[in-house]
Amino acid sequence: MTDRQSSTVVTGGIVVSHRGIAELDIAIQDGRFAGIGAPGSLVGSVASDQMIDARGLHILPGVIDSHVHFREPGGERTEDFESGSRGSVLGGVTCVFDMPNTHPAVLTKAALDDKMAKVSRHAWCDFGLYVGSDGANLADLAEIQNAPGVCGVKVFMGSSTSDLVIRHQSALGGIMATGRRLVSLHAEDEDRIEARRPMTEGADVFIHGEWRDVESAVMATKRAIAQARKHNRRINILHVSTAEEIEIIAANRDLVTCEVLPQHLIFSAPDCYRHHGTLTQQNPPIREARHRAALWKGVLNGVVDVIGSDHGPHLLEDKAKPYPNRHAGMPGTQTLVPLLLDMVAKGKLSLPHVVDLICGGPARVFNMAGKGRITVGNDADLTFVDLGRTVRITNDMIASKVGWTAYDGRVVQGWPVGTMVRGTMIMRDGEVIGAPKGRAVRFTDGEKDHNQTEMAAQ
Repeated sequence: MTDRQSSTVVTGGIVVSHRGIAELDIAIQDGRFAGIGAPGSLVGSVASDQMIDARGLHILPGVIDSHVHFREPGGERTEDFESGSRGSVLGGVTCVFDMPNTHPAVLTKAALDDKMAKVSRHAWCDFGLYVGSDGANLADLAEIQNAPGVCGVKVFMGSSTSDLVIRHQSALGGIMATGRRLVSLHAEDEDRIEARRPMTEGADVFIHGEWRDVESAVMATKRAIAQARKHNRRINILHVSTAEEIEIIAANRDLVTCEVLPQHLIFSAPDCYRHHGTLTQQNPPIREARHRAALWKGVLNGVVDVIGSDHGPHLLEDKAKPYPNRHAGMPGTQTLVPLLLDMVAKGKLSLPHVVDLICGGPARVFNMAGKGRITVGNDADLTFVDLGRTVRITNDMIASKVGWTAYDGRVVQGWPVGTMVRGTMIMRDGEVIGAPKGRAVRFTDGEKDHNQTEMAAQ
């Protein structure tokens, strides 16, 4: 299939969109949706250079993985944007948001420009880049958070991979008072984590959730919300892991959105450590079953806006270091869609709800322009899935440089078989095709734009 921008009609597929689930034809012109109609209505009525027969498949808006760590620059030994985004498109993902805790961290315009130039050369999918803040770069932050391709500001309230972390409430307040873009937070209290570090001496991974305990997450989330309310700033709490946080967020929905990860919905402690060891060590930790149940309730009740992968690849040799110095995180962008489709097959989620969590939800939360919906004028991003296909996930499928997944051996029903980015097929039947042509996403700015997007989605 040609890589040039052309006219395409997709026929025969079952389209899952904000309109519902129905067999529809989709016309694409110059990388954007040009028409949507009943079966056969577009064939012959619009000029097309190619036809895509999608019979037997469901067609989703292009999936957005709004939480990845592709490690470039500085961590290319573990991952880079080429390998990370190749895994994304193999998993049906058309757009990713990459985190700023690289080396150097993305704290200045120079660092942002350098990273943008590097990743643009070999991104298979479209992307947004987070800028970070440690509280000491407020002058730079005021400018760079509004730069093209920036999806938001990322704040690490607790340390994880890298030393990008803030500790003091005054620093957090300064960040909240600077600019208007969405602030996403890793909400764990660093002071409490450090005070409890002695308990890890001579211990193993089974103590991970006790060291980085529920209270550390709750303290940080409460502090973030208090500062957001003081400065009237929208915030997004990432990888929520506790029942208590779900209740707090539910009571503050006017300013707070949140994300949950598949691993927090699938695994629970201590079984995850018993069966997978340090492969499931991450921050914040996977917790006991009561927290998993509460997260599921938050998803089903609409408190959770987004499910992202938190793709955090580490080499197995780094995961094997003595606790607590083992690297925390797991690869996940390639398995995000299959895991969620399997939840649909098991009756845990509806397909439209999944589409909202990984397509419409990220587009709304982050004020994305032209993404997240199959509607005329939007970028022609599509994810083609076979809901009946059963696959055993294996390590050798993983495109990430680390070459492993915590889901090795897991059988899932539902599989991505095609990925289209702005009208060009990038993946078909498990093969990446063409050349990397991903580009930075457009975002709209300001609370007015956010509210208009929310209203349009109702």
